[in-house]
Amino acid sequence: MTTVLVADDDADIRDLVAFKLEQAGLEVLAVGDGQTAVETARTRLPTLAVLDVSMPGLSGIDVCRMLRADPSTAGMLIIMLTARVQEQDVEGGFSAGADDYVTKPFSPRELVSRIQALLTRART
Repeated sequence: MTTVLVADDDADIRDLVAFKLEQAGLEVLAVGDGQTAVETARTRLPTLAVLDVSMPGLSGIDVCRMLRADPSTAGMLIIMLTARVQEQDVEGGFSAGADDYVTKPFSPRELVSRIQALLTRART
């Protein structure tokens, strides 16, 4: 089963994303902060991570950079999930190594579709 790490400090969003991903048949590891996201990614090695940009401590951008720098997690697929929609914010997410960027408010169905598309492309 494909495992997805969901890191968001907002419990409602984290729970909603986890619920939708589980409905789609994915195993979910849900965490509430960046440091726990890095630790979980390194120990559990999920296929994909959904990272909120604005988390206390380590931001999603920080987590993304750390995962890309670590050989054990460098190939992990990463989607940034954020309320930041300015062009420079989106550029920052991609320059940190994100594979996709989804802005809040978001459609849970669209997020699942984007995750499935990334997973499909990665398998081919």
